[in-house]
Amino acid sequence: MILRCLRRTTHRLHPMQRWQWSYFLLAIMSVFPTLAMASSVDIAILKSSDLQAYNEAIEGFKTASPGTAILTEYDLRGDLERGKQLARRIRASDSALVVAVGLKAALAAKLEIVDIPIVYMMILDPLKHRLTADNMTGVLLEIPTDRQFKIMRTFLPNLRRIGMMYDPDKTAPKLKEAASRASTYEFQLQGFPVENEKEVPQQLRTLLSESEALWLIPDSTVLTDESIRFILESAVAKQVPVVGFSSEFTRLGALLSMSIDYGEVGREAGLLAKRIVNGEQRLPLTPVSVQRIRITVNQKTARYLGLTIPKELDSLIDETY
Repeated sequence: MILRCLRRTTHRLHPMQRWQWSYFLLAIMSVFPTLAMASSVDIAILKSSDLQAYNEAIEGFKTASPGTAILTEYDLRGDLERGKQLARRIRASDSALVVAVGLKAALAAKLEIVDIPIVYMMILDPLKHRLTADNMTGVLLEIPTDRQFKIMRTFLPNLRRIGMMYDPDKTAPKLKEAASRASTYEFQLQGFPVENEKEVPQQLRTLLSESEALWLIPDSTVLTDESIRFILESAVAKQVPVVGFSSEFTRLGALLSMSIDYGEVGREAGLLAKRIVNGEQRLPLTPVSVQRIRITVNQKTARYLGLTIPKELDSLIDETY
């Protein structure tokens, strides 16, 4: 009750004063942890739409969010203008923290909420969308390149040449960043540009003749409903292992995939929110990566390629096909 009254005070202050007052509240909670534990904390969950993936992330958030939190959900229904209205309503409420689920929710929160901490999740490349306000942080929806290379090296110790198809207009920065890290793991990474879907077959043929493995990355020009099976079947036929980012790729024939469970994204966001609310971490804060990732392996593909997955790696594998 005491903290609730203190939070109400913030809404009568100038925006800059409100932001400073929010930090004061967090300081009180860190100095008097029993007071923080005894008082409920209002957290607003603003989601872009009612997608299953978003709902899975929200359920994960609930498992790790502050135990005393009162969670209130708001749905944009895919409408950014509606999101702005909801964000203004949240700003006028007692919310101590906002969880933005999806890009539209995060953009609406950024535009309308400047004095309440915002934790975003379920967004690809948040920096591209300039989600860098001083009161914002979040959980990344991708596995760091270094970690992916380390896993590739573990499962494919003799691998040297990696090929990657990419659209220069969409994922060139990903190639540049990965190329700068490849030498650390003794990889030679070569990119094969694809400016439209029609270029996929030719570039794939070139890649399969020059590379020892094909690394798939999220790129809507390269990967379509029509091209995915073609790419996987062509690679297997040429005895080239494919490393993907979804267990569905593994099921369809990729040797190995590294993916993130949406529930884990939410869980990581819940832990982050708890640290912020408890005053253990202060904003601005660099976005964090998901610690638990999912590794799937296709043993049938491995046998066809003449590869043996050592038994000592079984503990790293979440599912086999």
